[in-house]
Amino acid sequence: MELRQLECFKTVCRELHFTRASEILGITQPTLSYQIKLLEDELGVPLFNRIGKKISMTAAGEILYKHCHTVFASLAGARQEIHEWQRSERGSLAVAALIGEINELVSRLLGEFYKAHPKLQFTLRGMEDVTRPLILEELDFAVTILTEEDERFEQIPLYEEEFYLVTNQDHPLAGHSTVPFDEIRNQHVVMFPATHRCRQMIDSVCSVKGFQLHPRIETTTIESLLLLIGAGAGVSILSKTLLELYDTRDLKVIPLSNPSLRRKVGIIYLKSKYIGGAARAFIQLLQKHVSLD
Repeated sequence: MELRQLECFKTVCRELHFTRASEILGITQPTLSYQIKLLEDELGVPLFNRIGKKISMTAAGEILYKHCHTVFASLAGARQEIHEWQRSERGSLAVAALIGEINELVSRLLGEFYKAHPKLQFTLRGMEDVTRPLILEELDFAVTILTEEDERFEQIPLYEEEFYLVTNQDHPLAGHSTVPFDEIRNQHVVMFPATHRCRQMIDSVCSVKGFQLHPRIETTTIESLLLLIGAGAGVSILSKTLLELYDTRDLKVIPLSNPSLRRKVGIIYLKSKYIGGAARAFIQLLQKHVSLD
């Protein structure tokens, strides 16, 4: 029993007309009839009732037709699985993550992902603006702050998080259960540069509150920021993600009020972009990680 014979049989079953079936298959009607006869001879039973120009399936034909669906579905699944395996094991995956703690989060999951996909060529880019490389199809997807809907991109929300005022243990605000956002104007502040997306969000709230933020110290690295806060150089406003990635036991983490600051983090990708097996696997790893937090 050959696949070509089964394909011919399936098409005749669907059309119940030898001429139409032969046209669909791109073969002559005598060739089609011969393939069906070979199949019937092998099975030892007729598969079709032939009454003039009309045909119908016999009971044996109906049994074989039912199993044909399983056979061809399994073959299609095997082809797809092999294709995805080739893409994920020997292909490439390019991901961007917003510079800062989001990039740190993605980077820390990379080792776990690489163990499962050792032959994959993986590129991780830390960026402030992921839009342009996504549009140019330089990336499979990006992990960033979700803002308003953009018709060019699909969004997969990962988590929503709060921002906190962070001080050292000796700071006058360290004992407060909450701190009004306005209080930031009275403090020495240690902050990321103005190009940093988190800084831009904080600057925007300051503007609404009627003042401008003038950090005492600006730094681009998370480690130096935390060291400066611990040394009493100033306070900062930091995300839950950052605080969970680093040891902050010697610092005081205080909720903000009026307003509290929140942001949504997620995955975006170009709507026209095919998301292959490797990309889906890494997205699932991200989703699993954040669901455990």
